[in-house]
Amino acid sequence: MNVILGAHNISRSESTQQQVSVRRAIRHPRYNQQNNQNDIMLLQLASRVRRNRAVMPVALPQSQSRLSPGTVCTATGWGLVGLNRRTDTLRVVQLRVQRDGECHRRFDFYTGQTQICVGDPREMKSAFLGDSGGPLVCNNMAQGIVSYGNQLGTPPAVFTRVSSFQHWIRRTMRRFAKRGPD
Repeated sequence: MNVILGAHNISRSESTQQQVSVRRAIRHPRYNQQNNQNDIMLLQLASRVRRNRAVMPVALPQSQSRLSPGTVCTATGWGLVGLNRRTDTLRVVQLRVQRDGECHRRFDFYTGQTQICVGDPREMKSAFLGDSGGPLVCNNMAQGIVSYGNQLGTPPAVFTRVSSFQHWIRRTMRRFAKRGPD
C-alpha cells in the first residue's frame, strides 16, 4: 500500500506529489464496521516525508477537547460532488459543527463522545461517498476524520472525534516506533 501526499489533481502527476510506502496500517482494535464506532486507523510510513508548500503537518487536538457548535471547520476530499458525479480535483468545503442532537435524530449509532456532527442541514454542503478518511481541520488542528453520512450526501455528516483517541494514537505511535520495521 502507498500514500500519495501533496496531490491536488488525482488524474495526473504533479510536482508537489510524493509517493510513500506504508510500512503498516493499524486499525483501531475496537473498530466496528456495522456501526462505524472507533472508525480510525493509523498509517506508519516506510520513509520520511519531504515538506513542501502542499505537504505540511497538522497539529492534533488535546485529549477530550470539544468543539463548540457553530465552529467553522474545513473538510477536503475527492469524493462524489453529487449523485454519481466524480471529481479529480481536491475539493475544499467549510462546514459548521452542529449540536449532537442533529446527528442523534438522524443516525441510530451516533455517539457524541467519540464522533462530531458536522454540516448545517440548511446548507447543501457535506462530506460524501469517497471522502471517508479525509480530514476535518478546525483552528489549524485535525479535529475529525470523515466517517459516514446519509446516502444522499445531505448534511450533517459524522466525523470521528480525533481528541477521543489521543491516548490510543500516542500509545500506538510509541509502541511501533520502538518496534521499527517488520
